[in-house]
Amino acid sequence: MQMSGGANPPTCKLLNYGKYKYDALKKEKEMKKSQKVIETKEVRLSMTIEEHDIAYRISSAIKFLKEGNKVKVSLRMKGREQAYVKKAIEVVKEFTNRLSEYGTTEKEPELLGKNIFVIISPKKTK
Repeated sequence: MQMSGGANPPTCKLLNYGKYKYDALKKEKEMKKSQKVIETKEVRLSMTIEEHDIAYRISSAIKFLKEGNKVKVSLRMKGREQAYVKKAIEVVKEFTNRLSEYGTTEKEPELLGKNIFVIISPKKTK
């Protein structure tokens, strides 16, 4: 039963509850279908990465960004590499600068333990 509160005198309408629930479920499914799910893809780098490997990972990241996914760039430092954090951050920044045409960094590269992370989100297309 549905009430119309603004009417004078107040009126109500009888309806089939099963049909009402079915229509509500159908609308909900339609809303879920139209949503775009954004995934986060990861690209791993190392401090001693060569130019060809960087180019390959950049092409993968560009593909992910064009699909509308976010890209998480991570660099893990092993052993003595942990003494050269500035060089590691420089490698990550150079990688993100080459991707700046396709995406924007959400924040500066950050150091968490032995890892450096940065997330790149795709640029909005009109």
